[in-house]
Amino acid sequence: MKKVAPIFAAVAGLLLIYSCSQPPPANKKLEGNWKSKDGSTKLSITDKDFIMDDGQATKEDYFVKNDTIYTSYQGSRPYTKFSIKELDDHKLTLCYPDSDIVEFSR
Repeated sequence: MKKVAPIFAAVAGLLLIYSCSQPPPANKKLEGNWKSKDGSTKLSITDKDFIMDDGQATKEDYFVKNDTIYTSYQGSRPYTKFSIKELDDHKLTLCYPDSDIVEFSR
């Protein structure tokens, strides 16, 4: 029993270090206010809402799976899919459902 405690503590410590060293999930990087390069579209992403304003604001629920954002209006299906082509702290490139590529910045 005396040998198990140090091993358990070491494994727990490694798991703690590993969990703290992971990059933030894509959702956290996505959250914020974005503006398209041409200024015609504003995008606001919160922890729960995907709000696109290209003349008339639409607020939708969303979730992220791998490199795709799935949006829906009040949980309705089918989902609208936006593929994330590039994402960092200052730039977001989305491929719209109709295959248009739109670059956003903060």
